[in-house]
Amino acid sequence: MGTKAQIGIYEKVCFVPVKFGGFCNYYEYPLKYNTPIILFIFLLSYSFILLTFVNYFGRISVSQKHPFLPEVFMKKAEILLAICFLLASFTTFSNATQKIVTFDYDIITKQAGEKELQSIDGKIVRELKIINALVAIFPDYVKDSMIYTLKGVINVEEDSYYKWIESENQSFADITIPSVKEIIGKIKSANEDAPLSIPQHTNSEEVVKSEIPWGIERVDAEGAWNITQGEMAKVAILDTGVDFSHPDLAPNYAGGYNAITPETSPLDDHGHGTHVAGTIAAVKDEKGVVGVAPKAKIYGVKVLNASGSGTYSGIIAGIEWCVENDIDIINMSLGGRNSIDSFHLAVKAAYKKGITIVCAAGNDGKAVNYPAKYAETLGISASTSLNAIAYFSSRGPEIDFIAPGLNIYSTYKGGKYTTMSGTSMACPHVTGLAALAVSLGHNSPAKVKAALTKAAIDIGLAEELQGAGLIKAGKINSATAQ
Repeated sequence: MGTKAQIGIYEKVCFVPVKFGGFCNYYEYPLKYNTPIILFIFLLSYSFILLTFVNYFGRISVSQKHPFLPEVFMKKAEILLAICFLLASFTTFSNATQKIVTFDYDIITKQAGEKELQSIDGKIVRELKIINALVAIFPDYVKDSMIYTLKGVINVEEDSYYKWIESENQSFADITIPSVKEIIGKIKSANEDAPLSIPQHTNSEEVVKSEIPWGIERVDAEGAWNITQGEMAKVAILDTGVDFSHPDLAPNYAGGYNAITPETSPLDDHGHGTHVAGTIAAVKDEKGVVGVAPKAKIYGVKVLNASGSGTYSGIIAGIEWCVENDIDIINMSLGGRNSIDSFHLAVKAAYKKGITIVCAAGNDGKAVNYPAKYAETLGISASTSLNAIAYFSSRGPEIDFIAPGLNIYSTYKGGKYTTMSGTSMACPHVTGLAALAVSLGHNSPAKVKAALTKAAIDIGLAEELQGAGLIKAGKINSATAQ
């Protein structure tokens, strides 16, 4: 959630399907029309259709029987009719809603479930095997109550479209103003705690003291490198994609998946995912930057588009890909204030499969966001270089660890580098540390968490701000030494 101005606030959109290979993609179209207007347009359109049809075949001469409707009017009416018909058709279709429908496959098969949805004009978008669900687009007149009457249906949820990350400038209204007490307590770090929630782009030629950014140094990544650099750990980054040709990432890039358009590569068209990837596993080559686990394998799983937006089903599909491809760790530097059962079920399935899931806590300075709030994930808050809590960082009892999240220098799309701030930037530090733990033999989410907890130090903050504390890589013991 680095660079997020608003977390979990989403624009209501409708989905117009566009056929792509075996799936339907969806064009995001804002909902502008309500049902009464659509019905009025339809009635108007079909009235003109009837009039024109009858007049055309000469069964009645509208211009003769109704002299107040001259022939020139009828020609204009026919043009108006065509426009109204097209508008009505388009608005009706665009007023469709996309839903995630979960089935009990002990009662009904997937194929039969598809037929059930199609029987009420549902258009299947994709299957989510990990949660026994189908994603479908329904006309506006199909309500949840109607879907629940279908055989085997146990849950129906709107597949909401969120802006999970934000790369635009914050408005003043979006900024949480710190209290006088907080300002006094942090007066010495005022410059460092400036509200930097957007990417601060820099040239790749920017002069840096070394290949090791301050965050990588703070978690003492070098302290583990004589023992492990993350070898054999498989890390998936569910984000906007990854610039897999970036010189600091290419050697460690092992593949990926595009959950938005599955037939295309998961190339990052935003920059956020590439920045996250660099903190996790940029190679150690005395150039650019180095990640916490410079020999871990990274997988780009694109679940968000160029604006940082996406649907629940897209993220769930990304999680499903990770389960099917034996991923060890998932990094989700994204989040929102709301949750649905389907999302949580997918996270639970990945956890049960043995995947450690590391999530950004949120950037609104309030309660921890989802999915970091789920018990099956590690929720990460953000610290400054003075070991203070970053003012924007979400906080609460769901915080497991704290990590550097302010002014983090890392890789960026197009082979570049940039500085960004947010819990999105804190999260990959812990993901890299988890990769070191996996490489040392900790082969389950519970064991990884236990190893990281033992390696964490108290930095003097309340537990709801820092969780178990700041992890030091050099303190992570191998599984055999436990």
